[in-house]
Amino acid sequence: MSAQTYVSDLFSLDGRVAVVTGGSSGIGRAITGALARAGASVVVVARREAELKSTVEELTADGCRAAWVGADVGTGEGVRAAADGAVAAFGEPDILVNCAGVNLRPPMGDLGEDVWDTTMAVNLKAPYLLGQRFGPGMAERGYGRIIHVSSQQAHRAFVNSGAYGVSKGGLESLARSQAEAWSPHGVTVNTLVPGFVLTPLNARLQADPEKVESLAARTLVGRNGLAEDFAGAAVFLAGRSSAYVTGQSVFVDGGFSVH
Repeated sequence: MSAQTYVSDLFSLDGRVAVVTGGSSGIGRAITGALARAGASVVVVARREAELKSTVEELTADGCRAAWVGADVGTGEGVRAAADGAVAAFGEPDILVNCAGVNLRPPMGDLGEDVWDTTMAVNLKAPYLLGQRFGPGMAERGYGRIIHVSSQQAHRAFVNSGAYGVSKGGLESLARSQAEAWSPHGVTVNTLVPGFVLTPLNARLQADPEKVESLAARTLVGRNGLAEDFAGAAVFLAGRSSAYVTGQSVFVDGGFSVH
């Protein structure tokens, strides 16, 4: 067996179906592209149709199988629409990536119930509902991979963590609960934990060059993250080679968390 064949077999996602929420922008788009190019049929779920179409057109031009579903996962109805549309495209998924998120960070004293409820609905409740929809089926079939995208704010408070940090802390706890329930049946559940990543979700903070520079200085590699930094980790956690990795928070942060 050649080295190329060995590596391909170890990390190939051929024959798998993946659903990626928030998959048309930032980290989600990078993960979508990585899973598709590793062989999975990918359904991208997001709100903005233009970005969805652009993502899918790019992938299909590269010979990948991809489809999109326009849905707002901030509501129960939107989550159901996303799930139904995803299944209609390629069938029940083997891989679920929860990357959709909102990043609303008013000062704690100004944090109202509206921001709290919106943040929890998108960042925490939607991953729970999608897990409830797809996790049992994955367990019944004996294979599944659920990947959540969390944040440093799940572990440390800075730049007005507020409701955002709470939601991401809950998301990592959700991953452990899902892992406890379904890993005995072949379903691994893990969380990717970014550092500060230069994506549209962080546009407000990127407007402050001094803050961006200070965050880069907190890493060990000397730079802030890029969306493509998550491609390899996502393919690993989505495939058979990660079968003994579950309930974990995997930091992809350039050493931010240990500096």
